[in-house]
Amino acid sequence: MTDEILERLNHQRLELGPASDSSNHRWHHWRLANDENDTIWLVLDQENSQVNTIDEAVLEELADIVGELRSSTPRTLVLRSAKGSGFCVGADLGMFRAVADPDTVVGKLQWAHDIVDSFEKLPCTRIAVIHGQCLGGGLELALACDYRIAIEGAKLGFPEVQLGLHPGLAGTYRTSEKLQPIQAMSLMLTGKTVATGKARQLGLVNTVTLERHLMAAVEDTARGKLVKARRPIYSPILETPWGRRIAAKRMVTATEKKVSRQHYPAPFDLIELWRRHGGNRRAMQRSEIESFANLVTSPAGQNLVRVFFLRETLKKQADKSHCTIGHVHLVGAGTMGGDIAAWCALQGLRVTLGDQNPEMIASTVKRTAELCRAKHRSSIETRDILDRLIPDLAGDGIGRADLVIEAVPEDIDIKRRVYADVQSRMRSDALLATNTSSIPLETLRQDIQRPENFLGLHFFNPVAHMQLVEVVSHDVTSDASLARARAFCGVIDRLPAPVQSAPGFLVNRVLTPYLLEAMLILDEGLSPETLDRAALDFGMPMGPAEMADQVGLDICISVADMLRDRLQDSLLPEVPPWLRKRVEDGNAGRKSGRGIYRWEKGKAVKKPAGEAPPDTADRLLLPLLNACVTCLRQQVVAEEDIVDAALIFGTGFAPFRGGPLHYARQCGSEDIQSRLRKLAEHHGERFAPDPGWADLS
Repeated sequence: MTDEILERLNHQRLELGPASDSSNHRWHHWRLANDENDTIWLVLDQENSQVNTIDEAVLEELADIVGELRSSTPRTLVLRSAKGSGFCVGADLGMFRAVADPDTVVGKLQWAHDIVDSFEKLPCTRIAVIHGQCLGGGLELALACDYRIAIEGAKLGFPEVQLGLHPGLAGTYRTSEKLQPIQAMSLMLTGKTVATGKARQLGLVNTVTLERHLMAAVEDTARGKLVKARRPIYSPILETPWGRRIAAKRMVTATEKKVSRQHYPAPFDLIELWRRHGGNRRAMQRSEIESFANLVTSPAGQNLVRVFFLRETLKKQADKSHCTIGHVHLVGAGTMGGDIAAWCALQGLRVTLGDQNPEMIASTVKRTAELCRAKHRSSIETRDILDRLIPDLAGDGIGRADLVIEAVPEDIDIKRRVYADVQSRMRSDALLATNTSSIPLETLRQDIQRPENFLGLHFFNPVAHMQLVEVVSHDVTSDASLARARAFCGVIDRLPAPVQSAPGFLVNRVLTPYLLEAMLILDEGLSPETLDRAALDFGMPMGPAEMADQVGLDICISVADMLRDRLQDSLLPEVPPWLRKRVEDGNAGRKSGRGIYRWEKGKAVKKPAGEAPPDTADRLLLPLLNACVTCLRQQVVAEEDIVDAALIFGTGFAPFRGGPLHYARQCGSEDIQSRLRKLAEHHGERFAPDPGWADLS
């Protein structure tokens, strides 16, 4: 925001209404200022928050402001945000948390719609100025303006579908009124954000400018020099009954390839909403409100709202004010090390990358360029990212790095040799982190000179897609080091899960019984396709056979062997001999082209699935739940919510179920224990319920 307007907002409130009105209009979440051009700046600045959200208090004050603006209407009204983080990140889902009655939600939404409609009807030119994030309800509010001016770098989108919802504040019809209808639906169905260039191309914004040119852009818009974005001339054809019917059928087919209608009804409800009422604002509004209310109050909807807050729980772990890390050095340019380096460079950090093999570093640079293309970075942005990724065969960056991450093979002797080398060159205040997936840190820290600065940063593969990072502490890691490590995760847009050092930490410790049981079921003769279908029907994003191939069968065996060796009281089963033989023959999974499945062009070649035995899903999932309880009892993780969040964001555990422990509570602790005992009777003591279930009763 320009200094001139900031000055006005900080020192002036615009008095509205008759002069005799003695009330001093002061709002908690909005600020008003006017300029000499008869323009009012209406600025959203939500109190006690670093970001703007749309909640009941914000809407109540907006209704009050709109009421007064009707009696003192300016020539131009400019809507924007005072937050540096962006325009608005969407509706506050706390309004719908633990609400089971759809009629209650319908009432709230109708009230909110009435306020935004009244804002839209103000008899003046309304301009939304958008910077940073403009998502969900924030974008819906901006769409109620005549014009939208985006500041370069803004991101716009409707992420509601990722929460099991669809837009609920008039987004379903205002978007399709302003955009080509199919493009509008695609924006809402995918939940993807678009940058300013794409937003301008779609017609989501009218123009893109820089902050320093904003005042001129606003004045030009107020004078009618900015042409309103218009939909393509063929758009009305797409909104005819037969046009909507044909397009909707294609949308359903495409959506069914991505998600289950049973588990994620929101995109299908949105398609049906448009198919029935597209082009009819009043009918769309009524149906949007009813559909949203039914979705958000359903058990799956409430669980997905819970997932949103679980994400916020992990985000709060990453207080960026503690981040002092601007330069990262990676030791090891293999798949994990190289991908961590690429992601850090993409997020704006300076990265030096060391490896004994120059070809490995060259491969990382190539993958980084491919990542930039996948993330739609411009040629200039890609150049800057690659400039930040510095090959460093000699390890000269170690002495300048704020954080050194070791990502060499899971061999204790190799790791200790690396530590001996880097410690002699590291700064005394730098952090040393290991990306080990399973080795307890107490074992690795024995020769560390400053163990208080040593910790684990366990990323998951593929790094660019998996949001979770386990921040692993040991008995002498300092609180300051852990805070810096968690803040680093926030800076690189990752979710830190604090865990204590233990064999396998949390995610691998919990996932291993799940994968091992899958291998035993395959050993009994069930086809991998049928096995995977049982997991998919439960709601997992990928079946265990395909997941094992993706991870690498050799890695799965290594982690399983390590856990059996270190967990002396564990009832983990042995790895089946056929699986070891398959790896010995060079068939380790996707990376070798063959594992449990044959892989072609990055995809598993599958046959049709058959009918699985009725207890298959329980055999897979209940050992995972049992291990979660074990980790909680042994205080590997301090809170149930961290367990649930880590398994959702680290493994993709069926999000609509709210997390493994939440699912267990919904089923009932006694029910889960009973099912475990039944499995133990039929399949062995490895299913014996953990003593920690008593604490979840």
